[in-house]
Amino acid sequence: MSDGAQFRQVLPVRLYQRIVEQIEQAIVRGDLKPGQRLPSERELVTQFGASRPTVREALRVLESDGLVRSRPGDPNGPEILPFSSAGLTKQMTRLVQFDNVSMAELISFRMILDGSASSLAARLRSEEELSVMERTIAVMSDAIEAGYEEFGKADVAFHEAVAVASRNSLIEVCNQVVRGAVLALISDKVAHAHNSAALMRESLRHHQEVLEAIRAGDGRAAARISRRKLYEYYAGYVPENERGPLLALVDDEES
Repeated sequence: MSDGAQFRQVLPVRLYQRIVEQIEQAIVRGDLKPGQRLPSERELVTQFGASRPTVREALRVLESDGLVRSRPGDPNGPEILPFSSAGLTKQMTRLVQFDNVSMAELISFRMILDGSASSLAARLRSEEELSVMERTIAVMSDAIEAGYEEFGKADVAFHEAVAVASRNSLIEVCNQVVRGAVLALISDKVAHAHNSAALMRESLRHHQEVLEAIRAGDGRAAARISRRKLYEYYAGYVPENERGPLLALVDDEES
């Protein structure tokens, strides 16, 4: 027997997975576009030569992944949906909840993304995009008295505006996903904290400082402030012995 390469047993692929793959590939190629409909369930059974339960399982997986939407009683086939980061946010949150990814890793990744977005926005933003950021800051200020929910919406809008101004769609999507996962894990704690208003005022000051650096066109300062302020805001939710990666990012920006 050869002492060379070692192989593992192959795993069987279920038929519904093949159906999912074909539909996914059709979406990627552009053969199926958002708003279009898949054939009816009966037609899919015929086209794939598969049983009705197999087709239904494939559609269930596609719907769970946010690729299609079926409406009860709708005689038409499932609708192809536009891309949404909601599914990615859900999976990222689960990774942390199931201990596959630590909160420290998630927050440090957000520091990297947010710092990069702020740096690029400082160099590339338009006057219109800067005005959008300024308006979201004003809304954040007004929302402190209204409570965390309204404040949080304005906070999200600010970071989305910065990400858009970075001119990098991957940063925009990843930032949205990671931010959503972090907030899903701690927003309830912030909203019900005894010093919730103080935390919001502190967060507002952080955003104002980032905005000033972006307005000044100082990318390095925008990144440095962004990372430092995220650390100060979120470090308390990370065990002290796991804060090393977060501190390394802060120290790197200040060296």
